[in-house]
Amino acid sequence: MFKRHPFATTGLLLGLAFLYLPIISLVVYSFNESRLVTVWGGFSSKWYSALLDNKPLLSAAWLSIKIAALNACLAVLLGTLAALALVRFSGRRGHKSLAIMSAAPLVIPEIMIGLSLLLLFVSMERLIGWPAGRGQLTILLAHVTFSMAYVTVIVQSRLNHMDRSLEEAALDLGARPVTVFFTITLPMIAPALAAGWLLAFTLSMDDLVVASFVSGPGATTLPMVIYSSVRLGISPQINALASIIILLVALAVLITGLLLYRRQRQSPHP
Repeated sequence: MFKRHPFATTGLLLGLAFLYLPIISLVVYSFNESRLVTVWGGFSSKWYSALLDNKPLLSAAWLSIKIAALNACLAVLLGTLAALALVRFSGRRGHKSLAIMSAAPLVIPEIMIGLSLLLLFVSMERLIGWPAGRGQLTILLAHVTFSMAYVTVIVQSRLNHMDRSLEEAALDLGARPVTVFFTITLPMIAPALAAGWLLAFTLSMDDLVVASFVSGPGATTLPMVIYSSVRLGISPQINALASIIILLVALAVLITGLLLYRRQRQSPHP
């Protein structure tokens, strides 16, 4: 039998500790009695109660969640279409240009993306009057711009390794291309779509740089609120809110994993 080397086990444990100890400490200090987030003053859940009265923080959190969910849906839709075009229409005119354009947001610095999108929105408003000002819509459009690039890479990888014999057999039996896509292709790439949706949602929730360029006075996301509060000292209410978000994300990942595992067990094909 394969024997795990102690060095590999130690490296794995150190890697897991590096990733998850900060998250665990954040959750623990959300139950801190002290107002100082780095000084333990005893166990208390008062910051969760105080969080319910913090309307600006809750409003920013709800705005971030709403934009992240819409961004994830649009990014999956557009990224899937781009991946299908790159895989199924390779060699066609414009294929290389589409491949370069879809991969560009992956390598361009965020500050350059934010600045270029700001200039684009300002120019569009002057020329056609849309979008009118900066706010939720411009943040959503900016997030979709770079999120769909990640979804495209994930879905494209799945399409490249997918067995197309089932699609060809269905077409030979008289099924229409749309029927083949929704009954065969879509279920086979469902894990990639779920992974892309979760990644796009996380990227949107985490974004600060791009949103700072394209947001307006009436649209402040949660990362912007947290960053601005660092100057005055982070409130333990932010720890409480972050703990709730971590719990919700963990539940979403767990439910998605169980559904995908159940679908894989029920499917007769790998």
